[in-house]
Amino acid sequence: MTVEPDRAPALDPQDLECLLIARQWASDIDGMVALFEPNAMVDNGEGQLTRGREAIRALFAEINATGRKFASGEQRPALINGDLALTSTRLPDGSITTEVARRQDDGTWLWVIDRYSVAW
Repeated sequence: MTVEPDRAPALDPQDLECLLIARQWASDIDGMVALFEPNAMVDNGEGQLTRGREAIRALFAEINATGRKFASGEQRPALINGDLALTSTRLPDGSITTEVARRQDDGTWLWVIDRYSVAW
């Protein structure tokens, strides 16, 4: 019997981070990509911008292949303004992630911009 990965949508912008980490630890790359809008952009913190779901999928597949796992950190309260939200997390190594999420027509949230680290 195969267990389907948890594909619950983000009902709050704060849900996105924990869903991303859980899916990455489960090697659910498609589930990770599903947390981003089709034309989202990811800045991996090393000066490389990744645009669109297919490119984001390739980035996550590459990270997954290395065996590197995302770490949970101290998530800050989301700043919500209408249908946009700014989310951020301080990771155990002191780096800080920051993201912009957008509320979808069905009330769920997806990231449109994701920056791995804003503190060097």
